[in-house]
Amino acid sequence: MPAHDAFPTEDDERLIDAFADHLALERRLSPHTVAAYRRDLSQLATFLGRQGRSLVSVSYPELRRFLAQQATLGYARSSIARRVGTIHTFYRWAVSHDAVERDPAALLGRPKVRNRLPAVLRPREAAALVEAPEPGREAEPFQRGVALRDRAILELMYGSGLRVAEVAGLTVDRLDLTRGRVIVMGKGSKEREVPLSDPAMVAIATYLAEGRAPMAEEGSAAAFFNRRRKPIGTRDIRRLVGRYGARTLSGRRVTPHMLRHSFATHLLEGGADIRAVQELLGHASVATTQRYTHVSRSRLFDAYRQSHPRA
Repeated sequence: MPAHDAFPTEDDERLIDAFADHLALERRLSPHTVAAYRRDLSQLATFLGRQGRSLVSVSYPELRRFLAQQATLGYARSSIARRVGTIHTFYRWAVSHDAVERDPAALLGRPKVRNRLPAVLRPREAAALVEAPEPGREAEPFQRGVALRDRAILELMYGSGLRVAEVAGLTVDRLDLTRGRVIVMGKGSKEREVPLSDPAMVAIATYLAEGRAPMAEEGSAAAFFNRRRKPIGTRDIRRLVGRYGARTLSGRRVTPHMLRHSFATHLLEGGADIRAVQELLGHASVATTQRYTHVSRSRLFDAYRQSHPRA
């Protein structure tokens, strides 16, 4: 049997499956996150299998060689750092469940990753982007529904700071237009309630009244659908954000997370308390939210340099 078909071994696959079940059922991580852990461990198990080793028998030097190979193959430092995190988490779990006798990753350090400031749009750029969909009344119902959907999604992402997976997972009953709230299921299956902006409420109400029915899959509770009349996915949302970004902001690559970054930064620049922004974003730690203050501070220094006569 060719080497690439032989690894990971069945024993390693069973161990990875058990760990993935732990992440999904006990830690309640998202399917996307669980899949990322699984991919990282499968890569490690394949590397080890070709050396005649396994996830159970691996030593610290072999883990170091795996990471060195990752660097040689051209993986970014951030990707390698994530794999180190996966290895640490896996072996802590494996030791606690007696799957291995000792933790071979105990001394494994993470490569330092430069902490890049998140890219953000200026308020006028964000406004141009979310207002780009043109749901003309003369359009046929399905095409008008697509434009109304796109406007509602863009307003939600910028006006409420939702993650792309949170938008994709929305159901109609979680859009409370009476109270101006949206209930989202965030990372780790943590639920939070976020306010809706006035433009988002108008866009969502119009979409639900006029745009959803032509697009909806019969009997589905999903809020948004793709062109195949299936509940919208994260890839669909990324594509539509990129499409409107290219149309309104020439030369800029716009992503859903950029709208979330912009939401947080504009709140802080407007005087919002960082703890309130943390709650709105669904961050477990305020340290994660803290990086947006650096973006705001850099804007302040830009304004100073451009405006002060002796700057």
